[in-house]
Amino acid sequence: MIEIDSIRKKLEARLTPARYEHTISVSFTCMALAMRYGYDLEKAELAGLLHDCAKRYDDHKIIKKCEKHGIALTDSELRSPAVIHAKLGAFLAERKFGVSDPEILSAIACHTTGKPQMGLLDKILYVADYIEPRRDKAPGLTDMRRLAFEELDEALYQILKGTLAYLERSGHFADEMTQKAFEACEELRRGKEEPLAENEDTKGKEDASADDGSKGINKNSRKGHRRKKRRKH
Repeated sequence: MIEIDSIRKKLEARLTPARYEHTISVSFTCMALAMRYGYDLEKAELAGLLHDCAKRYDDHKIIKKCEKHGIALTDSELRSPAVIHAKLGAFLAERKFGVSDPEILSAIACHTTGKPQMGLLDKILYVADYIEPRRDKAPGLTDMRRLAFEELDEALYQILKGTLAYLERSGHFADEMTQKAFEACEELRRGKEEPLAENEDTKGKEDASADDGSKGINKNSRKGHRRKKRRKH
């Protein structure tokens, strides 16, 4: 059984005060989203606590540690080194903090880029890292925070979309995994929209048929009424 208090104390000793505050805030936000979407609270809390455990090191040292421990890095990641702490973080969570749960390790490993076919905890941590209360610089945070508790998949899509747009505007390189994650979310989104469109088309046809039928009944009813009147004469 992993002791949360012990992990907090270790992180507080190793991270900068600002990074530690962010860590605690992400952890609480993960738990709030877990309550909303029916996920295990302890696993969500642990993923949030350990997601930035490798941020005690700078990017250069993170790369060196990945090389030392045989953690494979792609050319795309090396061109965007700020995302690499997620991979080292998953390694440290397992080796240094005793985490063995594959869902927690997956969420930590992909929290900077996302990935195709993200699980629920993957999504919770990725979104929580963006919307946590200590964040104040990202655009549209108020709307995004509300959306995260209404439709998690849509919040994930919008954050990925906004991240790619920001990287393009600012001239920064976008890691290919972020692009793949966005494309996967976009495909999932289209898949949800198509049945809705089909249902709307079907409903429209049914409504039109119902209107035609009711008009026909009214006409027949009027004709019958006139025939009855003629019989009286």
